[in-house]
Amino acid sequence: MSPPPAAPVSDTAQRAATLIAGGFDDYNARFSDITRRARRRFERRDWKHAQTDATARIDLYEQCVRETLSGLEALLEERVRSRPLWRAILPAYAARIATRPDRELYKTFYNSLVRRFFQIDGVAPDVEFLALEIVPTGDPACPGELRHHAFGEEAVEVWCAIFRALAYGNGWADLEASAGAVAEALRSRGVIGVSMLRTPFYRERRAYLVGRAHGASGATYPVVVALVSDVAGVRADAVIVDDQQISILFGFSRSHFHADLARVGDVVAFLHQLLPRKPLDELFTVVGRIKQGKTERYRQVFRHLAEHPDEELVLADGERGMVMAVFTPRGYPVVFKLIRDRFAYPKDMVRAEVEEKYRLVFRRDRIGRLVDAQEFLRLRFPKRQFAPAALQELLSECAQTVQLDGDEVLIRHCYVERRVRPLNLYVREAAAPAAERAVLDYGQAIKDLARSNIFPGDLLLKNFGVSRHGRVLFYDYDELCLVEECRFRAVPAMREEDETRPLDEWLYAGADDVFPELFPQFLGIAPALRARLRAVHGEIFDPAWWRDVQGRLAAGEHFDVPPYPDAVRLPFC
Repeated sequence: MSPPPAAPVSDTAQRAATLIAGGFDDYNARFSDITRRARRRFERRDWKHAQTDATARIDLYEQCVRETLSGLEALLEERVRSRPLWRAILPAYAARIATRPDRELYKTFYNSLVRRFFQIDGVAPDVEFLALEIVPTGDPACPGELRHHAFGEEAVEVWCAIFRALAYGNGWADLEASAGAVAEALRSRGVIGVSMLRTPFYRERRAYLVGRAHGASGATYPVVVALVSDVAGVRADAVIVDDQQISILFGFSRSHFHADLARVGDVVAFLHQLLPRKPLDELFTVVGRIKQGKTERYRQVFRHLAEHPDEELVLADGERGMVMAVFTPRGYPVVFKLIRDRFAYPKDMVRAEVEEKYRLVFRRDRIGRLVDAQEFLRLRFPKRQFAPAALQELLSECAQTVQLDGDEVLIRHCYVERRVRPLNLYVREAAAPAAERAVLDYGQAIKDLARSNIFPGDLLLKNFGVSRHGRVLFYDYDELCLVEECRFRAVPAMREEDETRPLDEWLYAGADDVFPELFPQFLGIAPALRARLRAVHGEIFDPAWWRDVQGRLAAGEHFDVPPYPDAVRLPFC
């Protein structure tokens, strides 16, 4: 008996397109399921499982991609890597999603599948959507999501209604007090109304109501109301109207919000109106749409390179890294970090260990102190745009991942981060007051990281950077580890015969040993700045402080590190 005739390509393509769209629909539904749990975690103050949910949601995309790939392999069998077939699937899929909200997210999901099948270097316009053309489609008016509230004499009643509508299961500690405090904080700034997103944003130990404030003069500006959940119930904790503080709240050193948004693109467009200096890629990422954030970052960077053909890719400012080679476009604030083929002494790790450090950061609460690093594979750059010194270093030091291909440079693996000014350079360049603020914030950053169970490992200033808001962030992860893995030791008393010997000859240090008392010797800052750091943050040089943090973490304590300054907290808090 002869086999049945093969189905027409168009029919097969339609079924494949349907399967892929269904795969993304399934991802979206499961993403929402996890996201909605944030409300219950907040009500119950279940911070441990909130972190578990955050990790599970990060892992979900890859899980759904694998499941969809398996479905396609079962459907298409030996034709699963047939390029002519995928050329038919692409327009069939485009037509299927053409009128859907958030269709840019559907396109990115499709590209994840195609790039996995074909291991595409650069771009393949015949079988994938071009990232440069995946333009966000959101409507900043946020139909169905944005609620407008005008204040008269009844501002307190308006806020009572807004808070009641949240219907928290653990109730309010004092609804009227929270409403009154928020109303007064806004009244004192001349606010006569607000336009608020209906959906709360949850992260770490707080919920946030996000919107736009309207002033009597017609001016508008962003507003965020932060809520906390205590034993007595929910209460308002802060009102933030400073755009820089809100930008930090939505920044690239923060973990992702959990907000169950019906139309992601609309909310991202609204947030971009509130924070026009905040790149779209960071906004997609901070609301949990990590892959879309990567697509948008790719689109913005390579559009910049295409529109500025004289743009030069140069080695990044700062000291040469022993583990990573780093280059950057002069005119665009990102850096590309590549793992070197060999690490300079005393680094004794291997590539896999470095990659694991970056995965650790990606999956943890970054507490506002760790720069988000996005992993990219198989990028192509015009060779002519590289400065000779940068290209020479990449080809000689990163030959395992970099090669020339005609007029292009192929980079098989790298991490892309937002560019910040290295702290060691900033302290030398800045005026004395700014340098002191940065050094003191460096000390606070180490404390914040410690309380989130992160030890930077290498505390040299060159591994920290200063953002445009003056905030100190950590970005060099090859020595990073968990606080619980360290052994914090006091320096033993020096014997008389040791006084003339190098430190490493008389002080034995195991692989996990840390001597906080020695930190100041390696900071390389002026004595006056070092003295100020000791005066304000002297605990970080005391092994007993670190052991106390270890003990509290081991006992299950979840430290609260507020993501905004005390100045914006409400007076009754």
